Amino acid sequence: MRIGELAATVGVTTRAVRHYHHEGLLAEPGRLANGYRTYTLRHVVVLARIRRLTELGLGLPEVRDVLRRDAGKDLVEVVEELDADLARQEAAIRERRARLRTLLDAEGALSADGPVSPELAALLPGAGGSPMAARDRELLALVESTSSEEGRARLLDALRAAYAEPGAADRARRAYALLDALVDAPPADPRVAEAARLLAACVPAQLVSGNDAGNDAANRAEDGFLRIFYDDFAPAQAEAVREAVRIVSRGPRA
Repeated sequence: MRIGELAATVGVTTRAVRHYHHEGLLAEPGRLANGYRTYTLRHVVVLARIRRLTELGLGLPEVRDVLRRDAGKDLVEVVEELDADLARQEAAIRERRARLRTLLDAEGALSADGPVSPELAALLPGAGGSPMAARDRELLALVESTSSEEGRARLLDALRAAYAEPGAADRARRAYALLDALVDAPPADPRVAEAARLLAACVPAQLVSGNDAGNDAANRAEDGFLRIFYDDFAPAQAEAVREAVRIVSRGPRA
């Protein structure tokens, strides 16, 4: 039997047969006097078994292990392990699809500056065309995605409490509008102080743990992440954010 006949009999390609030879799964056949390779019934049986195993989902290393063992028990064990692994993958896929469906059903969770969790999306007001509001959402999405479960829960609790305060949404809108207006202003613009005051008033009180924590935040204000964070603002906007950090660092609002 020639290689084409072998492949056709089992229902694979000649390329697959050569690959199985290369991987050591299928023994090389003997050669006739004219140099042609000739395959036997044993090759057909082994190749058919390789096909069945790969169709079950076994990788070639696993197929090799099965072929090296003659006991049916070994094959049963391999197939049971494969079944258990597929069950785990199936459960993981169902869980991921459920999370995606929750995001799709949550208004605002998949905005251009998201994605954010459905819980966070429910708390955040829409950007409403404000570049500063969109940037604020981006930052909160970053904080949420990089926080521990405890930190994420603390963030959400703080935001819920902050937005429940009377006038909170209006303060946020005014702060965003004023910061947007500072995009082309110099750092000494008198509106910087008002923008900083409004912005500081928007910071959830629960996130300000006291003077020590606030002072530590102020000391770190020019380091690492915050330094590149400030660089992303126009000069007057950056000064307003810095001043807001200084205000918050003096402790919780009364």
